[in-house]
Amino acid sequence: MTASSKPIEENWHPSSLLSYDALPNHQDFDSMISDVKSIADTRTDFYDRSLTSRRYALVGVACSSIFSCSCIVAGIVTLANHGVLGVTVINMVPSVLPGVSQLHLQMEILTLVLNLIVTLCTESIGFVHGISLRSALASECRLRFNTNLRLLTAARGWCNPNGALLNGISAVLLIISYSSASLVVCFNFHLKLDTLEEGGAIVGLPLLILGVALLQVMIALSGMRAVKILTWSSSPFDLTAALVHHTQLTPATFRCMHCVSDLDTNRGPTRPSETQPSAWRAHPSIRKVVISLWGIVAACAGWAALVMYIWHKYLGPSSISPYALNTQTWSFIPNSQDRQLNYIGYVMPSVGIQWWILLFANIAVVQGPLTLGLHCSELIANVIRDERQWRCATARKGLRVATNPVKMIFTHPICLVLFVAKPFLHWMFGLSFIVYNDAIESKLAGLSVTMLNAQIWNLCIALFIFACFFTFVALRRPHGPQPAAYGHVQTLANLVDEWSPVMWWGHKDDGIPYCHAGRVFICSRWCCTDTFEKGRAITRSRM
Repeated sequence: MTASSKPIEENWHPSSLLSYDALPNHQDFDSMISDVKSIADTRTDFYDRSLTSRRYALVGVACSSIFSCSCIVAGIVTLANHGVLGVTVINMVPSVLPGVSQLHLQMEILTLVLNLIVTLCTESIGFVHGISLRSALASECRLRFNTNLRLLTAARGWCNPNGALLNGISAVLLIISYSSASLVVCFNFHLKLDTLEEGGAIVGLPLLILGVALLQVMIALSGMRAVKILTWSSSPFDLTAALVHHTQLTPATFRCMHCVSDLDTNRGPTRPSETQPSAWRAHPSIRKVVISLWGIVAACAGWAALVMYIWHKYLGPSSISPYALNTQTWSFIPNSQDRQLNYIGYVMPSVGIQWWILLFANIAVVQGPLTLGLHCSELIANVIRDERQWRCATARKGLRVATNPVKMIFTHPICLVLFVAKPFLHWMFGLSFIVYNDAIESKLAGLSVTMLNAQIWNLCIALFIFACFFTFVALRRPHGPQPAAYGHVQTLANLVDEWSPVMWWGHKDDGIPYCHAGRVFICSRWCCTDTFEKGRAITRSRM
């Protein structure tokens, strides 16, 4: 890897990197390597601690804490004033019978916004938790990739804030936070003279549970305080430079043309490959994530088929429509006033605390795989993001190490797709698995669960598209001789021989007769010349 303060011409070709043959007997060049390393200024002390990212993260955590405390206070006030059966009415509008009522659409939008707020809070908490977990794994010499499965990877020790126990609790709280978000808003019916008025209301108990679930922020903060964080940057280059500087990672010689999939081989210098391995092959956890996504799609299709079977067997003959799914029953947003909806459901015997707990357990069991699957998809998005950033080193502008975590979400297409998909798919699940907790005269009338055929198939189609997209991304192979790293810190340490805010990758003519990437300082009696060769393009600067 090389760094230069000047832009470099893009007139190189992969064949120019094949000018040196791989040398299996590389022991003769050990003395040459040591001489070059003694001259070169590696500058491994350069890395960005990214205090800006730290400020962003702490602001996000503070906002999440405020929202969590607000939900707890509002839930307690509602329960104290109205009891477990009571709700807080937020508006009242006359009912509109034909089509989807304006209130019904407003309530669905409110639920979608609430899911978006939960996503923002959990993403802020997850960023802090991911940075602290990464640092904990690095301190144990167990860190392999810049991005890890945050809730499924743990540091040693059960009492460790980044350990398996609290990670499991965080996973449960993450599922509960999305489950409770779909139960906060309900309809409230009020009979006034001869007019039935319906309006929106806030249910106290789900709101309280949502606030408690978002207290996973305490786990993230305790994990942050329990470990020394070398850098807050989400860039794999700042992380690798920090690990090398603090001697937690040692670059290996004769590995500067090996990609991440070659780590298990003992070969020395090698020829560059014209096509690099895919993320599926390079990162073992990505294979598990892709398989789990297709497992969720299959489970959703099985769920839809089971609902259709039960409807056909027990409810089909007595319903208005003889088919479980047709153009009349298919809709995106269900309308409770439409009698052609085909669904199955069950009713809770009461509205007591024990039935609320059973209802939450039912939702968590069904929604849990979706929540964890979307969480695991972060691994694919972040690994591809790291590789795309690394491959900028062959561009004219070079690789800029500094990153902005907020900007990367909205500028990287895969991260943006995942950020939008999380609240949207959870909202679509809420349309498929509807919990009717309607209130009459500001008191909950009962709890019932409804599973709608058309909406479950809508969710299945959306999950199918989501799984296809991430499967394509994981199987795509980068082209070009630049070795693929996918955020693997040891591979990056082997490929980069000098760290700088802006870096380029290419072949360096430093007197070593095999392909090498980086920059060398050649000192003479009169001057020092900084030489960088990228194929046929050479940049020289007087020192």
